[in-house]
Amino acid sequence: MVKIEGYNSGHPIEDWSMSMPRKKIDPETGFGERLAQLRKAAGFTQAELAAEHGLTQRNIAYYEGETQHPPGSLLVPMAKALGVTTDELLGAIPIRRAGRPASTRLQRRLSAIEKLDTREKRQIMAFLDTFIEREQLKKKAEA
Repeated sequence: MVKIEGYNSGHPIEDWSMSMPRKKIDPETGFGERLAQLRKAAGFTQAELAAEHGLTQRNIAYYEGETQHPPGSLLVPMAKALGVTTDELLGAIPIRRAGRPASTRLQRRLSAIEKLDTREKRQIMAFLDTFIEREQLKKKAEA
């Protein structure tokens, strides 16, 4: 235990920062690996996650592979997009989320379609209906 002189008192105090054990993050699962796992679980490609934050796919690849020091300004928005807390993203606490991510790739695309004008929505719906009907006919033929 390291002793240092107390401020203005002359009495020794214990330096807790030097004697208390720090919480260790599993070195096998660094920030980059955790980010990649969470990104994939949320249904994002690197390019899609980058686009959500005004970055390039190369930025996300860098954060997933080569750095243990993520950009502080992106932690909150990334955690929100991935449906986890910043503590979970950084590995300070285990990931508690069970089940499906808050927003899937399909849900994000459907949300984007909802923002289109009526004519474009109709065209997309007709296109989707064609695929759905084809699959239904395939299943009937197999039965």
